[in-house]
Amino acid sequence: MSDIRVDIRNVYKIFGSHPEEVLPLLKSGETKDRIHTKLNHVVALQDVSLSVRAGAIYMVMGLSGSGKSTLARCINRLIEPSAGQIFIDGENVLAADEHRLRELRRTRISMVFQHFALLPNKTVIENVEFGLKLRGLAPKLRRQKAEEVLAVVGLTSWVHHRPETLSGGMRQRVGLARALATDADILIMDEPFSALDPLIRSEMQDELMRLQLLLQKTILFITHDFQEALKLGTRIAIMQGGMIVREGAPQEVVLEPGTDYVAAFVRDIDRSRLFDAASVMKPASGFGPDADLATVRHTEIDPIFIVDQDKRVVGVVPAGATVGTAASLMTRNFVSVRSTDKLYKIADEFQANRPVAVVDDAGILIGSIDPFQVLSRIGAPNRLSKSSATG
Repeated sequence: MSDIRVDIRNVYKIFGSHPEEVLPLLKSGETKDRIHTKLNHVVALQDVSLSVRAGAIYMVMGLSGSGKSTLARCINRLIEPSAGQIFIDGENVLAADEHRLRELRRTRISMVFQHFALLPNKTVIENVEFGLKLRGLAPKLRRQKAEEVLAVVGLTSWVHHRPETLSGGMRQRVGLARALATDADILIMDEPFSALDPLIRSEMQDELMRLQLLLQKTILFITHDFQEALKLGTRIAIMQGGMIVREGAPQEVVLEPGTDYVAAFVRDIDRSRLFDAASVMKPASGFGPDADLATVRHTEIDPIFIVDQDKRVVGVVPAGATVGTAASLMTRNFVSVRSTDKLYKIADEFQANRPVAVVDDAGILIGSIDPFQVLSRIGAPNRLSKSSATG
């Protein structure tokens, strides 16, 4: 079975009285601006395709009017696409009848909005129960489920309060709890944190990552904030004028934005918080204590890490040593970092001028790092495509 949970293929959305007449013109090369001027139709989405893997946080970002929120609403057909296909686990959502569509909305897809959309006359727990009530779940069962998810988001002591007594961050937690209560495996989050103060916003981002480790939902997250996209995203799609102009892993997008439009988003990114040790390390497997330096030394400027029988680092032979056995020259003057550690966390290790070994989650040596690699990654210029660079 494919691990693609949401598969969007060649989706168009044209607002106007006769989108079926406009669509052939658009596909034949007519521009959206001319269509708007001549035919009074708005092209909101143009040939959008993307795939979201199960358990991923997929970020869709762009400036206001880029089409990102329209795309989110097309997935569960709050907005009907003009053309294309949208699949959930292989099922074509656009072919679903009204009954099946209601089922998908109730059981497979939940939405979290920017402005909470809480019911002011109901308590926190009643708000969380609301979707379950619409589904017809018995009162005792829906109360139990609501209590469970409110505990997960840290609001157990607020269950009987009304929304106006909560802070913005707490209200957003209620909105998130309401989405989680339905047990839907797909969450569509439309700029859910953008109305929050910066500190609360950062806390909610951390909370979402904590919940994702626990629940492993498939999340399509809409944002206009590239730093948020980098912090949360497994993959990022950047939209401009209703089209996806760049798609890839966060590190790929930053290193190769491809266009000036995308480069503008990534220009001021703190790369030390995006890139990790694995992105700059040299592969290394290490040698046993009996290794003869004359046969294993490749360069005089690199340290040699000594490992035990389980491939865990036990010592290092400093750069420059070329004669003798590893055991006779080995010291413990080294530091180990995990491959997933961000560069800002490991930068301080170089101040003591100690060799840096990179290990995996099991503690096994997989590489080494020198300061020049770190500085090069943090300060590397963006690489545009040839057409962009020459245009």
